[in-house]
Amino acid sequence: MGKSEGNGIFLSDAPAEIRKKVMKAVTDTGPTVPNQEMSEPLKNLFTIMSVVSDSSTVQYFREKHDNCEIRYGDLKKQLGEDIVKFTSPIRDRINAILSDNKYLSKVVAEGAEKARASAAQTVKDVREIIGYKGFS
Repeated sequence: MGKSEGNGIFLSDAPAEIRKKVMKAVTDTGPTVPNQEMSEPLKNLFTIMSVVSDSSTVQYFREKHDNCEIRYGDLKKQLGEDIVKFTSPIRDRINAILSDNKYLSKVVAEGAEKARASAAQTVKDVREIIGYKGFS
């Protein structure tokens, strides 16, 4: 879940892929003193968790961290499940759109028409600006 290739979690990722990526996320060796500041990788996980998880879940793992009792495997498993739950409706919609060839064809055709109109206007404007006069 860093910046290197393959670490991003995509909205279209299958649940198993999301879980796998989360479990690979970098953490640290764990807190050694109560209320120790979190490392940057751990802060990243908690930031994601604050978006996709219930506040009680986030609070539970913060308390575990603050008391030096956190188990990163448990945190990652919970985070993976929460991301899967959070992205499920989006993934379902993506898959529905991808399987609707009629809709996709319509979108492509409309996009092509808009692009042609925009390009034609741009060419006309450029010709006018540079003083190009066609053969009539």
